[in-house]
Amino acid sequence: MALRLAALLLLLLLLLGSAPGRIPPHDEVARVARFVVNQCDWASMATIATRAPVVGQPFSNAFSTSDGAVGSGSGVPYMYLTRLEISVQDLQVNPQASLSMSLAQTDFCRQQGYDPQSPLCAHVILSGSVVEVQNGTLEADVAKKALFSRHPEMMDWPADHDWFFAKMNITQVWVLDYFGGVKTVTPDDYFKAPPY
Repeated sequence: MALRLAALLLLLLLLLGSAPGRIPPHDEVARVARFVVNQCDWASMATIATRAPVVGQPFSNAFSTSDGAVGSGSGVPYMYLTRLEISVQDLQVNPQASLSMSLAQTDFCRQQGYDPQSPLCAHVILSGSVVEVQNGTLEADVAKKALFSRHPEMMDWPADHDWFFAKMNITQVWVLDYFGGVKTVTPDDYFKAPPY
């Protein structure tokens, strides 16, 4: 009886280890990055400011993001933007930006007792450029489905704000998910990695 119970517990642990909500091992850095991007609903985007008195300085702002449904994201962070937004005005001058996402916005870090600044509260920083997704393309449909499924309020945002879909073209991925400093991942390795 005890052996049977132990076997059932082991099977349960194995099943939980592959569950969509479980963070990958910290030594699988690309998988961790994909997991964090898929789990997070928003990011802090840093741009280079174009407005006085902070022209040329970093400027950070929060944006809703989605790479697709939780458990099956593409890795591409999509956003729904308007040219009326101050950070988007920065992007029109210089599309270079970084997106920072942290599991602190999920229940994971709270449940583990991790402070948002702790390296164990996994976070990623994506560097690259933010580009508009062309209307009428298959990718625009993908972006719309990814964003509206996780942020349904977007469907009712004012039409006169000239909303458009955008994505980050990732050139570098930085991961902090354990002690020992930040780790980098190439975009190629990032997109190849299965997050779940």
